[in-house]
Amino acid sequence: MVRIRAFENAAEIASQGGVSAYGQSAGGSAQVRGPLHLSTGQEAVPAGVCAHLSTRDTITSTHRGHGHTLAKGADLGRMMAELFGKASGFNGGKGGSMHIADFSVGMLGANGVVAAGLPIAVGAAQAQKLKQKTQAEQGREIENTITVCFFGDGAINRGPFLEALNWAQVYHLPVLFVCEDNRWSATTESTAMTAGAGASARAQSLDIAATQVDGNDVVAVYQAAQALVAQVRAGLGPRLLHALTYRVKGHVSVDPAAYRNPQELAAALQTDPIARLRERFKAIAQTDQSLTAIEDAAAAEVNAALAAAAAAPWPDASAAYTDVQTTGAGTWY
Repeated sequence: MVRIRAFENAAEIASQGGVSAYGQSAGGSAQVRGPLHLSTGQEAVPAGVCAHLSTRDTITSTHRGHGHTLAKGADLGRMMAELFGKASGFNGGKGGSMHIADFSVGMLGANGVVAAGLPIAVGAAQAQKLKQKTQAEQGREIENTITVCFFGDGAINRGPFLEALNWAQVYHLPVLFVCEDNRWSATTESTAMTAGAGASARAQSLDIAATQVDGNDVVAVYQAAQALVAQVRAGLGPRLLHALTYRVKGHVSVDPAAYRNPQELAAALQTDPIARLRERFKAIAQTDQSLTAIEDAAAAEVNAALAAAAAAPWPDASAAYTDVQTTGAGTWY
């Protein structure tokens, strides 16, 4: 969690002046350009869930996906380089914050389209089930890999949510849906635009077992995810984890979130997942010295990543002609 927090804090500073929005103009000093969606305050969800996954398991993410990527094991330095737009980044500097992927650790990609990760996750889970079927038929050891799909509460009001959950349940797929319910859909409070009880109730309407958990309590998330991941691995079909958390920052890093009640934010900060775990640890160990060491190590790692990203080369101009789709006849789109 502290590695994610340290990364987000550094990225936030590096992005100031990087986009013209919310009354601010883009400046020449910004090292991170374009929209940057921070997951500050939500660290307990990816940390608690991904602790139960191996590199062979896959995940899909959202436009707010830095925490998911780090928790899944992706290299922090390459991710920072991608945010800087450098050639050493995961996508050669051409994807940026919302398009980071690292297939080597099972991270299938962040996604700039709300709810778009849901059908991708279901496709990945379908492939896993077909592979497991083939392994069984050939008498080989079955790899009980699963897919975890992270999405926000705003995604449940879009079509892909119903389509993905329905498909996963009909075909009994090995996928765990994780709703990071951070209470805000961009600049609109989610309760004002969501009918009913939310993600859990909608999953249950499709006969998918759902568990609601305090998403700012990493121990609770860890325990709930442990049970659900075990059920999915055992072939019991899809499950949903509804994690109630809070988006501490604005929609993007330059958004002051003036539309939000300051008292609401102040109350939410009292449930900060890192501070809560620190207090819990101190009550048991009677010291937090080892936690301070963890935070110092995370800060050093992020500072090294910042320096490396700043010094890294820009993509060569020829890179503009790679990773581009052609429909044939020399016509490029």
